[in-house]
Amino acid sequence: MRMACLLFVSLAALSAPVLAVDIDGHIGADEWKGARHIADFRQTQPLSGKPGSLHTEAWVLATPKGLAVAFRCDQPANVPRTRQRVQRDFEDQVDRVNLMVDFNGDGRTGYDFVVSSTGGINDAVVTNENQFNKDWDGNWLHAVSEDAEGWTVEILIPWYIAPMHTARDGKRTIGVYLDRVTGSTGERDSWPVASFTLPRFLSEFGRVEVPQYSQSLLAVTPYVSGLYDNVRGRSHFQEGADLLWKPNGQFQLTAALNPDFGQVESDDLVVNFSATETYVSDKRPFFTENQGIFDFSLLDDYSQLVYTRRVGGPSDDGHGAADINAAVKLNGSFGTTSYGVLAADEDGEAGRFFGAARLTHDFGDQSLGMLLTRVDRPWLDREATVLGVDHHWRPTSQLTIASNVVGSDILQSGTHTRGSGGTVIADLEMGDGWRQQWLGMHFGDRLQVNDFGYLERNNFNYGHWEVRKRYTALPADSAYSSHEWRFRIDGLDNDHGLRLRRQLRISRNSNLRDGANEIVQLNVNSAGWDDLLTRGNGALFLPPSVDLVYERISPRHGDWAFKLDAEVESGGLGGNRQFGYNVKFIPTYFVSDAFSVYAGPYYEHTPDWLVWQHDNLIGRFDQHTLLLDAGFDWSIDSRQELRLKLQAIGLDARARGGYRVGVNGRAVASGEPVDDFGVRNLGLQIRYRYELAPLSYLYVVYGRGGYAQDEFAGNTTDALRNSFALRDDEQLLVKLSYRFDI
Repeated sequence: MRMACLLFVSLAALSAPVLAVDIDGHIGADEWKGARHIADFRQTQPLSGKPGSLHTEAWVLATPKGLAVAFRCDQPANVPRTRQRVQRDFEDQVDRVNLMVDFNGDGRTGYDFVVSSTGGINDAVVTNENQFNKDWDGNWLHAVSEDAEGWTVEILIPWYIAPMHTARDGKRTIGVYLDRVTGSTGERDSWPVASFTLPRFLSEFGRVEVPQYSQSLLAVTPYVSGLYDNVRGRSHFQEGADLLWKPNGQFQLTAALNPDFGQVESDDLVVNFSATETYVSDKRPFFTENQGIFDFSLLDDYSQLVYTRRVGGPSDDGHGAADINAAVKLNGSFGTTSYGVLAADEDGEAGRFFGAARLTHDFGDQSLGMLLTRVDRPWLDREATVLGVDHHWRPTSQLTIASNVVGSDILQSGTHTRGSGGTVIADLEMGDGWRQQWLGMHFGDRLQVNDFGYLERNNFNYGHWEVRKRYTALPADSAYSSHEWRFRIDGLDNDHGLRLRRQLRISRNSNLRDGANEIVQLNVNSAGWDDLLTRGNGALFLPPSVDLVYERISPRHGDWAFKLDAEVESGGLGGNRQFGYNVKFIPTYFVSDAFSVYAGPYYEHTPDWLVWQHDNLIGRFDQHTLLLDAGFDWSIDSRQELRLKLQAIGLDARARGGYRVGVNGRAVASGEPVDDFGVRNLGLQIRYRYELAPLSYLYVVYGRGGYAQDEFAGNTTDALRNSFALRDDEQLLVKLSYRFDI
């Protein structure tokens, strides 16, 4: 504790560097001399390519202190301005600008920097052309000013923000994308004409040549934290530090000593009785800094070969979360080859070792990569090694092909188990709004990547063909500004030839002129087999089913905004003879531009819900769930925020009987007892955050939660009400961290 405090005091007086461009939100003519001036902003939402309805211009200038970009956004009085104050990593539909930079210009990794008209910021890493991960937080400068005719944003991105390839002849070619979003209409105007809704986005950034600059950085972030457990009556204190060293653009090191990997962000509540694991994102700073190099998607939803929530996750001995001794990460490049090395070591006899090594090389219109992971799990006498190779190819201006192959070698108790898999996906832009996609996947039943990675399931073969048509020339009096229709047919079998599903999907994704977004989707599923429900005790045959989904997100108009999700679906043993439904409605009321309150219910009724009991016995239930999602967000000022997040769930499941899986895979009624049950779940967090300096915070967090499964089914409303009595955990956390840039 004393060492951390001394470090705080001794380094706090370090002065900020003097900038060549004054980032004050006012564009001075002299300071932007020599900048590239861009004024040809065109509509990309809707994706019409027409000139933007509001004038926008930008300036891009490379300086020794970083990449400087200025936006001037005209917004006359007849176009409403969104004056809502937003918190970091906001998703609100407000007036904002986006600066995205691919520092290598190779289309592999980009960085997104967002600034709202009220000074709120968001930042994210972009990989796989159009996949955004906003868990990363960078240290960069921004400023905003406003006048009667519009508003202005200035941004400075230090050169040390990301690893970069070596420059040639004193010059560097970077990829740049700029856009401006009008909150009241949802219109997005960008330069160049590129859209993250298309298969190519990163590789379509405009190329800008800038002088070679290099910056070094040594950042030390010591922390101290104290946790009081009010249920168990005990407290815990911890101290440690994160280290970030970037001597140049070609080498960067991140290390964590005695890291505090506790979350100050609360995860959403999930009640999961399925055979597959729920994916949860990771906002821990060590795992978000320079993490893009380790992105190796298996092109299947959230699948990854490096899923960082494994590190410091539930211990193999079952005694809670594992403690971390230390973790280190190296990133760098030589020529057009990039590399990354990650290692983390857990404490104790059950402590695991996680290691990953990544290489990528750019060949112009192709890139090739390799990722090797290794996990040692001594408590389980298990060693897991996984190797993946990925390839991205742009053979023509319209065709994009991505593929990967992966293999695993698991050594457990002296026995090797080896498996393999692979994916290929091809996207073809045909012009006039038409697009086709082909996708094929194979994952063998012996492939195992979840020691370090995340794959919802193995043992399947999947293929689909999809065609899309985009419409942007809608009548001026239409409430919609664009539609995109999608038609897909797919097939899913397990690796032993058992048909799991055939599906026809029809969907429409629409943008409205008031800034709202709307999705309608219909899935028509053939009869098929569920080979996961009984956890390896036989596949169950299920009849055909259908699923209709409607989603609408309406941004703030006046004092209100709302989100609406609704679904009608059949399924279970009855197939289309019975339908269930769920509805979620979350209205938000803005007491002021800085304070908003939201509260709404989620209600679900599944009349034919199948829940595994044991071996091949299945319970059939009539299930009702009621969830309350409520809270508030208060941006006290530019540095302080207070947030309340409350989620409570009440579930009751009334047994309709028990069924065994027969030798032919059909359900056979069983007289064995299957009992009613109920579930109650609570998650409450009140979080205060004060920003002492960039990436330096004081957190005060109160959290309470609990989970209970009752051996009876009562009234759903009563179950929800009784969930507020749960108190498995009640904790108060105070955490102070301060980053010193040396």
